[in-house]
Amino acid sequence: MLQIQLSNLIAILFFVFSWGLYSWLAYRSPWSKHTLSHAMDAHRYRWMRAMLRREVRIADTNIASGLQQGTAFFASASLLAIGGTVTLLSAMDEVTALAQTLNLPFLDDPLQNEAKTFGLMVILAYAFFKFGWAYRLFNYTTIVMGSIPDDCHEDNEEAVDASLRAARLATLAGRHFSSGQQALFFAVGYLGWYAGPLIFIGTTLMVTLVLLRRQFFSKARKAVLPGPNAQDLLNSGA
Repeated sequence: MLQIQLSNLIAILFFVFSWGLYSWLAYRSPWSKHTLSHAMDAHRYRWMRAMLRREVRIADTNIASGLQQGTAFFASASLLAIGGTVTLLSAMDEVTALAQTLNLPFLDDPLQNEAKTFGLMVILAYAFFKFGWAYRLFNYTTIVMGSIPDDCHEDNEEAVDASLRAARLATLAGRHFSSGQQALFFAVGYLGWYAGPLIFIGTTLMVTLVLLRRQFFSKARKAVLPGPNAQDLLNSGA
């Protein structure tokens, strides 16, 4: 029993360490400037500067509205998932009985199952608050965008300052949205704990590697970097 408890402790510490390591590498490390998120932050600033040169900004408001709707979808999904964990907690006796029937040793302890489910609920609640705050920040972004007069351009310092404020808000909203998605991804890795600590470590490692690949080595990152890449040259026939 002591060995099982120790293995569970090692697994949860590995989970926390992996999550923290990914967050540091992607957003705070010296290599964070080479991530997909950093490249998209630069495009948000270019978007707001380009907005100043447009007399009709319907496209810009539609983009902001689409970002809000996507964030609202993930916030609602997180809330529904939290409700699912509450339902699972209320049916823990049935889960334990089923695990004993199927001879699943890592699910036959109701106290451990409740602790694991409560941890999952905390992760999903964190994701919900991140998505909820991102939605609010996107709303603030549209307000700041709407405060810029239509006849202002890049030679107007007040308009440029307002566009920079909107870009900062959009970037901050995108960062919180990414944190919410990150929580959902690691929640998938957390599900491995129900199959045992070794599976938990394996699923956590898999999620961490997938997220790091997307940030540093994905095709999406290459697509948003300035200048042509190999795929552009291939598609253009150059």
